[in-house]
Amino acid sequence: MSFIVKEIWRYPVKSMRGERLAQTTLNAAGIPLDRGWAVRDEKTQTIRGAKHMPKLMLCGARYLPDTNAGLVPHVEITLPDGTVVRSDGPDAAEALSELLGRAVTLWPLQPRENADHYRIRDERVRDPAGEWRRIFTLQPGEALPSMDGFGTGLLRELSEYAAPVGTYFDAFPINVLTEASLRALQRLVPEAVLDIRRFRPNLLLAGDAAEGFVEEGWVGQALRVGGAALAIEAKAPRCVMTSHAQAGLDRDPSVIRTIVRELQSCFSVYAKVAAAGVVRVGDTAHAGDLALADPM
Repeated sequence: MSFIVKEIWRYPVKSMRGERLAQTTLNAAGIPLDRGWAVRDEKTQTIRGAKHMPKLMLCGARYLPDTNAGLVPHVEITLPDGTVVRSDGPDAAEALSELLGRAVTLWPLQPRENADHYRIRDERVRDPAGEWRRIFTLQPGEALPSMDGFGTGLLRELSEYAAPVGTYFDAFPINVLTEASLRALQRLVPEAVLDIRRFRPNLLLAGDAAEGFVEEGWVGQALRVGGAALAIEAKAPRCVMTSHAQAGLDRDPSVIRTIVRELQSCFSVYAKVAAAGVVRVGDTAHAGDLALADPM
């Protein structure tokens, strides 16, 4: 079954609003400049996103051309009241701190060699199981989501660092969502507004003939998309962020509670890039044997 690339998304700042692209070149790091910036909680000296600071999702961000912050360009951030600040300006940290109600700073992506930048120092890491249950909004008796496909190395890394070292991703560089899954979830929670922005995919695939949570069946397979190929690694565990308010969307706990109850906390899939290439809106995509993907 073939799909069409309907939307391509990049997120300049972790947990802030994304921007739609007409095309991109997928490489080993995913979409270039995706999650190039993040916010650090100064009290805990830990990189954090909207799991801990929900109001980040009320902010928008875009890259500033012809600027240089090391590995990425500088960004311009639009706050909920319309105030605009720049990462190379003197007032960005103060404005974000006032919005979030805590002292924070804004950080560009750091080299992988600077692993200490990504280290978790939050005291809550002393109870990782309790912290995960809070993030996934689990009730007593509800199981943690499956981490099949993450591998022990990645899970160990995520227990010590806020993201895979050298990135600001939650786990993998690419998230893929189909409109079929959106329709299937809508049937489970008909009153909710299931805007794609709640789920923050990189690629949204359309296919009118598809039904149900089709991408779950792609785990362990390759997804040929445009001139690139993805290795679909795992179902994507979902957290409280899917229910947070953002521009034009009210807070809605029913979204995450339905995903927990009906889908064992997972919705959409995570992927790595198996073969680099250009992907454009309108390109075709189809899943198949992983051996068909060209090596990077």
